Amino acid sequence: MNLRDDLQLIYDWIPEGSRVLDLGCGDGELLQALVKHKNCTGYGVEIDTGSVIAAIGRGVNVIQADLEQGLQAFGDGSFDIIVLSQTIQAMQNVETILRDLTRVAKQAIVTFPNFGYWRNRFQVAFGGHMPVSERMPYDWYDTPNIHWCTLSDFDRLCAKNRIRVLERAVMAGGQRVQYLPNLLGSLAFYRVG
Repeated sequence: MNLRDDLQLIYDWIPEGSRVLDLGCGDGELLQALVKHKNCTGYGVEIDTGSVIAAIGRGVNVIQADLEQGLQAFGDGSFDIIVLSQTIQAMQNVETILRDLTRVAKQAIVTFPNFGYWRNRFQVAFGGHMPVSERMPYDWYDTPNIHWCTLSDFDRLCAKNRIRVLERAVMAGGQRVQYLPNLLGSLAFYRVG
């Protein structure tokens, strides 16, 4: 199994045999690995037609839907884990989806690009332009990312909505960051409940 570094960390956080809902599942790579190697069950939700077709090609159960409509189709406690990987920053209704995550599953894993990463700060301060990087590869005018946040921002949002942060990890260049994570980490991972 050869998952992307960010998907590997998420994979490692999900217990064997879990019922998983992968929101914004892309081509279904993570869910396919979880089903095949960890005996998990579940569904992916994706809006992009090409990605839905790719996920189906991987044998993943996928529903084509717009997450902005919320998760009303899923009952309370329907899943053990919900994954929302590098999607929350592209959503209009962030607080609604966060509350839905904790209603529909016991725990959720949320990942997002960290706008507080030093290279992003440097591009704004000294380059005079919005950051473009491996984790945020779009120019400001064509980005799907409509909300920029840092680890501190997400911590405050969770506190405001009474969502417990159970675990947090930060990566840069495929490696875990321990020291000054809000400054030195390009991608944030939160396990919340």
